[in-house]
Amino acid sequence: MNLFDYAIKTELQGKACYENLAAQTQVVGLSNIFLGLAAEEDRHIEAFRKLKAGKSYQLAESGLLEQAKGVFAELQANRDKLAELREDLDGYRFAMKVEAESVRHCEEMATGEANPEIVRLYQRIIEEEKRHFNIMENVFEFVLRPRYTLEWREFSNLHEM
Repeated sequence: MNLFDYAIKTELQGKACYENLAAQTQVVGLSNIFLGLAAEEDRHIEAFRKLKAGKSYQLAESGLLEQAKGVFAELQANRDKLAELREDLDGYRFAMKVEAESVRHCEEMATGEANPEIVRLYQRIIEEEKRHFNIMENVFEFVLRPRYTLEWREFSNLHEM
């Protein structure tokens, strides 16, 4: 398997993971984030297929990070939706693992590439994959927060004996 095939395989794994997470969540905003991540993996797959065929490819800017910030702000403000969050921690961990692998793989490909245009494309994909990792890390921490964070009001009725 050559480098491009491996990169495409990794991106396909990420896309499938995000589509699965989107189908499982009941929170519409979070589902939209997962579907956006899957669409971005599609863009990366297309880029790798073009590069494999010897063609150039321009990666358009992504607005997914801003969308994710808006969803997290909405979830924070609307606490009743927090109960609907599916605690698929293994799924979130797997998505983070796939993104980290993709970053490492693109860094390897960029190191061995002589064409500066292709190196810039790899660097753009690396930046996006790092943003994807950060989004998934935030989802992971957001889902875990109620389990590991104690609110002060829970202790407001405790008095010294």
